[in-house]
Amino acid sequence: MPCAIVLCFGFAAPASAETCYPPTVPFVPSDPETQRKFADLIRQDFETYIANIQDYFRCLEAERARAFKEAREVSEEYGRFLQEMSQ
Repeated sequence: MPCAIVLCFGFAAPASAETCYPPTVPFVPSDPETQRKFADLIRQDFETYIANIQDYFRCLEAERARAFKEAREVSEEYGRFLQEMSQ
């Protein structure tokens, strides 16, 4: 009598990895005259960078936590698979 082998795979919803984009590093002209002329813009660029780098760090931490959780779940699923195959 032929035996049918049924493989069941748990298809979880795919985890959505977040792409974290680093902020643009502010440009400071080397010419002191140009620096003075655009001081307000340069200052604003630095303030924007400082605010955005904090968001970037939070994004990296969130992605790290997501990837760590995913790796743990995959490891557990692999353990269950190995256990099932050994029976």
